[in-house]
Order: sequence, then structure tokens, then C-alpha cells
Amino acid sequence: MIIKTPSYYKGFKCIAGACPDSCCQGWEVDADEESLEYYKTLSGEIRVRIDSVLSEDEFGNTIFRLKEKKRCPFLNDENLCDMHIAGGEYLEVDFRFVGYRSETEAEEIIHSLKILETRFLLTLDSEMNDAPPELNEIDGELYYYLLKAREKAYDIIYDRSLPVTERVIKLLDFAAELQNEIEPYEEGSDELGFFEVFNNKEVINPEWVEKVKNGKLGKVTDDYYNESICAYFIFRYFMTAVFDCDILSKVKMAAIGVLIPACFGADSWTVHLWSKETEHSQYNMDRYKELLKTAKCLNKDELKKLLM
Repeated sequence: MIIKTPSYYKGFKCIAGACPDSCCQGWEVDADEESLEYYKTLSGEIRVRIDSVLSEDEFGNTIFRLKEKKRCPFLNDENLCDMHIAGGEYLEVDFRFVGYRSETEAEEIIHSLKILETRFLLTLDSEMNDAPPELNEIDGELYYYLLKAREKAYDIIYDRSLPVTERVIKLLDFAAELQNEIEPYEEGSDELGFFEVFNNKEVINPEWVEKVKNGKLGKVTDDYYNESICAYFIFRYFMTAVFDCDILSKVKMAAIGVLIPACFGADSWTVHLWSKETEHSQYNMDRYKELLKTAKCLNKDELKKLLM
């Protein structure tokens, strides 16, 4: 199987307690049935600690009762995991970061914190591992069509003869052409203010709420990070159109991505906050995906106006 990752990915080293954020704070932590059965086999202090924090949410799921500031009960004062310190053998818990696994969270934290630091093109490293190809039911013809189209999308993003805003507008028009060839797409008509889009129902970090409250539309700059933001969304979501034939919404996300620093702050922490609040909450992400198709302010032509 071929694995593709951003070129700087392997250079990542966990800095443990010195991390500016924590995967063990802000998320609901679920314990699945298999884990619960495993816990019954434990004894000693770790069993007592686990039993003392198990609870149930409104949906009947067994969860770890969080401490203040939504911290995992096993996250100590040094922002290290007591389960890992105990040896890691108790890590049977299913850390459901509101729909995303920990490795995905780690990958996107890396990207969102790196995204404003690079002045280079986002390049992908390919590596062949020993895992056999996995069978699936995707449309092979559509897959290769999108793969080729994604290369064209990258060419548009990195055409430095044009200002970033013109590149993103060109990318939106390209996506609309692709969409017409793949499947009909009806733009949204629901009246919703652009900044209302970012009022997520599930709040992970109140800092984002303040960012949205104080947000104002600014100018999208020609800084290199806007290229990387665009490239990130194309890398992360473009090919998922093979499952739903919705290519335009994926590219709209790239356009909105470059508006994030223009509206809420041109720093890597702002981009990271948006990613954590939206991409890592299944509830918020489902709402966002729906708004991409229903909100008039997120129509292709409306986004082009915001970019101009």
C-alpha cells in the first residue's frame, strides 16, 4: 500500500508536556464495551481510579468523567498521561475525539501549527509499506478522474504569477466545472451571516468563541501560508468526493480556509483552533458540511466576492 504524507511529517517529535495544546483536553472520552470488559480484569490503584471516573452521558454511552477545563482524569499537572506513565498496558480505552482517532488529531495538529511557518510548496512523500491493498467499492473511473483533477488543482494553487485571491477564485471555477461534469449541484439559499457559520454548537475551546465574536472581514494576503492552507484542504478532502460526488463543497472549504486568518487572526494558533473546533468535532463538522450546501453566504459566487 502507498502512504502519502506532507514532507515535514516525519520530522515531527512529540514534546509531551511542553505541547501548546493537548489531545487529552476538551474532548469527550468514551470507553467501549471491549475496554470495559478489560478493565474488569485489572486490580490495584489503576482499577480504583478507572472505576471512580466512569460515568454515562445523555446518550447512554460510558464515558470518563472529565475534570475542570474538560481535562481527561488521567491527564496530570505536567500534561502527561498517567496511563502511559504506568506503562501503557492499560491503554485499552477508546479515545473518541468526537469522532476522530488520536493519530488523526496528531496529524492535523502538526499541520495546523506548521501551516503558517512554511515558505515552501507543500510536497508529499510517498512510501510503500507491506500492507496489502484493501478492497473497496469506490468507482475506479471517478477515482482516477479526481486524482488527475487534484493535480490540476495543485497547479492552480501554486501558480505564483497570480495573487492568492485570484488563484482561489480560479480554483472555485475549476471545481464548478468539475461538479457539472460529475453530478448536478444546487447552491444554497438559506440566509445566514458569514460569521454565523463559525458559531459552532459544540465548544471545545472558549478561545475560539472569542475569536468569532471579535472577527471582522480582512484582506486575504499573498503570504505563503495561504497556499499551504489551500493545499491542505485539497490534500485532506478533495479525493473524498469519490464517495459523495460533491467536489464543489470540498473546494469551498479551501476558499473558506484562506478567509480564516483574514477574519480571525493570521497566526498558526488561530488556524489550529478552527481545525480543532470544526474538523475534530463530528457534530460541528456535520453542521459545517451541511452549511456548505445550504447557506447562501457559502455559495461559490458569494465566496468569490469575499475574496475580491
